[in-house]
Amino acid sequence: MEVSGGGSLREYNKAARLEPILATLLEDPILSDVPKNATLADIDTLISVELGSAMRISVLRMDGMAIDVAIPNNARVRDLKKVIEKKYNGLEQLEMGHRHISWRHVWKNYCLCYLNQKLIDDQIFLQDCGIRNNCQVRFVAHIASKERGEHSRAKRRRFFHGLSKQA
Repeated sequence: MEVSGGGSLREYNKAARLEPILATLLEDPILSDVPKNATLADIDTLISVELGSAMRISVLRMDGMAIDVAIPNNARVRDLKKVIEKKYNGLEQLEMGHRHISWRHVWKNYCLCYLNQKLIDDQIFLQDCGIRNNCQVRFVAHIASKERGEHSRAKRRRFFHGLSKQA
């Protein structure tokens, strides 16, 4: 017998039995850092943090709000960005209902920074940048460079603004 969603009745009954157990476990103060809508991957990452094969990183927004994310030790900058996107999308969903953040716009105008080093290259491993467990990265404004072939109106505007002051 099939139920809606394509699963079998046995799987549905198993999930129905596990839900109250999971709810009871999540109420335990020891598991307070586990999100209510955690996926298996989220729980696996939190277990890895406890075992030392993953790290917890604090991300500081420009408005001073900080969130903690857990990410494997062998993660790259792009992996950190994806985890940040997922975490902030979840927070925005809980706090404000359905709200869309244009991450393409965010990453075009802002970048992550660790100890005054901008994390621009998505392929670099976090550990190569010196990021370890319990480190803090922050968002900073990012002006694209000519060498990377990115368009930057702000840089051009500053250049022409400076010329008009000299004249």
